[in-house]
Amino acid sequence: MAEILNANPTIRNASDLPTRRQRRSSSQSSNKHSLGLFASTIPSSTYLSDPFAPPGPVSESDSDEDEVEPIDEQEIYDLISTISDPEHPLSLGSLAVVNLPDIHIKPLSRHLQTVLVEVTPTITHCSLATVIGLGVRVRLEQALPPRFRVDVRIKEGTHSTGEQVNKQLGDKERVAAALENAQLMGVLRKMLETCQ
Repeated sequence: MAEILNANPTIRNASDLPTRRQRRSSSQSSNKHSLGLFASTIPSSTYLSDPFAPPGPVSESDSDEDEVEPIDEQEIYDLISTISDPEHPLSLGSLAVVNLPDIHIKPLSRHLQTVLVEVTPTITHCSLATVIGLGVRVRLEQALPPRFRVDVRIKEGTHSTGEQVNKQLGDKERVAAALENAQLMGVLRKMLETCQ
C-alpha cells in the first residue's frame, strides 16, 4: 500500500448520499470516545439482547416469534456506506464503491434471507478489491441478525479479475483463513472504525 493506484477517484459529497440516518454534529461524534477503549472496534449489534439481563415481563408483542423487524436495502447501505476505504481517507459510499441500486435482499425460505452486495472498485485493476469486499462482508455479518446470509461480489465488468475475487469472497474457508491473519485484521479494523 505504499503507492496509491487511483490518486484521483470520483468523490461524492456526503450530503448527497442516500440515508435514513440523522446527520451527526461534531459534538455528537465526540461522545464516541467516551464509550471506552473498544468502542471503535466492536460494532454495536442492536438485534441481540443482553444474555445477562434479568428477564423482563413478556408482552403480547414479544410472544409473537414469527414477527421480525424487516430490514431493507437502505438499512444495508447505511451499514456499509461509512466503511473507510483502505487506500483513501474516504468512505466507500462517497467513493461510489457501494451503491444503493447494487444491494439486493432475496428470500431463501420463510425465515432466511440473502443480502447481495455488488461492489464497484474505483479502478478496474484495484489490488484491494478483495480486502474491500471482505470488509463489507465482515461488517454485515457482525451487524445483521442470523437470519441473513451475506453474499458480497464484485459488480460484473468493473474489475479485471472480478471472477477470481468473487471466488475468494464466496469461499468460506478462504474468508475464515483471511480473518485469522493479524495484519489483514488490522486493516479491516481500521476500515470499520468509521462505521456508525
